[in-house]
Amino acid sequence: MATGTETGSETMSLTHAMAPERSLNQRMDALARANQIRTRRAQLKRDLKSGRLSIQSLLLSPPEYVETAKVFDMLLAVPKYGRVKVNKILAHCRISPSKTIGGLSERQRSELVSLLRR
Repeated sequence: MATGTETGSETMSLTHAMAPERSLNQRMDALARANQIRTRRAQLKRDLKSGRLSIQSLLLSPPEYVETAKVFDMLLAVPKYGRVKVNKILAHCRISPSKTIGGLSERQRSELVSLLRR
């Protein structure tokens, strides 16, 4: 009697997507690049917090190293913007909290900048 859970002669093929093998030099280069990006983003967040850089200018012309950063994280670096306010702003502009700066559409970008300028 088959119960539906038996596989019988069926073979289940499990394919796992594995990252390609990388040489030590490739891994070290990737690590150095990632560390450089983290350092530059940390400086950018300090500049946002201190007022040396405006969030509007960052959103309108983001540097390459910020393209993959989350909009949510960059907004949190702005003074007087906490989790609740940032979530309300993103919801108003119909932007997912996990959206990256590089992934913003023109509508989302312009709506967010105009809302932040108020």
